[in-house]
Amino acid sequence: MKDLGESSSYLALKKGAEVYSSDGEHIGRVTRVLADPDADVFDGIVLDTTVGPGGQRFVDGPEVGQIFERGLVLKITAAEVEQLPKPSANPSSLSIKPGDLAAGRDGFMQRMWNRLSGKS
Repeated sequence: MKDLGESSSYLALKKGAEVYSSDGEHIGRVTRVLADPDADVFDGIVLDTTVGPGGQRFVDGPEVGQIFERGLVLKITAAEVEQLPKPSANPSSLSIKPGDLAAGRDGFMQRMWNRLSGKS
């Protein structure tokens, strides 16, 4: 395993940081850190596993072990990484355009409910 530097925090974790499994295998690189720094909530990471099983995988926060300046070590093995889910769109994310408001408040709220519930 490469020298990943000093212990650090998810707040300093950068895209491209090395990711290793608990059994010391190089799994890939961080592509995205999922967190809400204002609420001090670390949800997990998305990693590119092109050196491993291929594609992107979502690693939930509790599966992340030690975080260092230039990388991190997971609490799971390389074999378990292969079973991780691919990242999906954030279901609570909305995109509102000026035209969405044109129909008035009632129409807007109905469209938002439809989007959240998957009806549209």
